[in-house]
Amino acid sequence: MPKRNYHSKPGAERNGFRPDVIETYHVAETAPLLEFLVGAMPHRKRTVIKNLLAHNQVAVNGVPVTQFDTQLTDGDEVKVNLTREFRVFYHRRLKIVYEDDDIIVVNKGYGLLSMGTDKIKEGTAYSILRDYLKWQDPRNKLFIVHRLDRDTSGLMVFAKSQEAKERLQHNWNNMVLSRKYLAVVEGAPEPAEGEIRSYLAENSRFEVYSTENPDEGQLAITRYTTLKSRNGYSLMEVSLDTGRKNQIRVHMKDLGHPIVGDRRYGGQSSPIHRMALHARTLRFVHPITRKDMNFSTPIPSSFSKLLQ
Repeated sequence: MPKRNYHSKPGAERNGFRPDVIETYHVAETAPLLEFLVGAMPHRKRTVIKNLLAHNQVAVNGVPVTQFDTQLTDGDEVKVNLTREFRVFYHRRLKIVYEDDDIIVVNKGYGLLSMGTDKIKEGTAYSILRDYLKWQDPRNKLFIVHRLDRDTSGLMVFAKSQEAKERLQHNWNNMVLSRKYLAVVEGAPEPAEGEIRSYLAENSRFEVYSTENPDEGQLAITRYTTLKSRNGYSLMEVSLDTGRKNQIRVHMKDLGHPIVGDRRYGGQSSPIHRMALHARTLRFVHPITRKDMNFSTPIPSSFSKLLQ
C-alpha cells in the first residue's frame, strides 16, 4: 500500500492560515499517473482525481503535472495537494537553482536589484522570493546573506531561517569555499593571469576606489585568469579572496582593462547593453547540514557572442 503523509505546521490555525493538506505517495512499479492515483486513493472517485490533476494539484518529484498518462517509474514521489494548486515559481530574471528548508540558491538576472533601497522596495530578488515563500505560508521568512550588484548576474544564496542566516553571515569567509565570476573586459590583460591586491575605500559619491593606505580602506584580493581573447575583448575567470563592494569592477579598472559595459568604472563600450559580469560558481558549506554545496551556471550567451 502506498505511503500517505499529511503535512501541516503547528499553530497555523491561530494565525488564520489554512495549511496545505498534502498526501504523499511513493511509486513501487511503472504505471501511468492516473491509474496509479486511482489505485493509491481507493477512497476517492476517479472524477475527483481527474479534477485534482486538471487544477495543478498533483506533483511528480516536485514538479506539478496535469497529464493523466504521465509515466511513473519505481522510486518516483507523487504529492497531491488537497487544498489548492501547486505553484511553479517563474520569473524571467530570477531562477531558483536549489531550495530546502534553510536556504534558497538563485540565478539572478542582470538589471535586478538584490534587495530594496530607500526608493525601491518591490521588484527586487529579495521581494520576489519573499512573496513566493509567503504564498506557501505567510509565516515563512527570507533573509539576505550577501548581494550582487544590480547589473551583475549569477548565483546568490538566501537564508530561510534565522539560524541559517546567522551562521552564513558570521562565518562567510570560512563557509564559502569558492566564488568564481566570469567577466568580459576590454583588451587583453598582460600578464594573462595574476593577482590584484589593494585597499578599497568609498568616496562621497559612493564610488569605490583603490588605495595603498591600509588605514583608508579594506584589503581586497582578486585573482584572474584569461580564458580567451578575441575581437578586442577577453573572457576572464575571476575569483575572490575577499568580498568587497564593487571589488572586481575596481580591480579590472586598476588592471587597465575595465569590464565591458561598466561605464562607472572606465568601460568605453556596451555592445551587449549590459555589464559583462556574471557570478558563475558558488560553493559553500550548508549552514545547517554542513554538506558541501556546489553550484555552477553556463557562460551567458551574450558573453560568448562577443568573442566569436
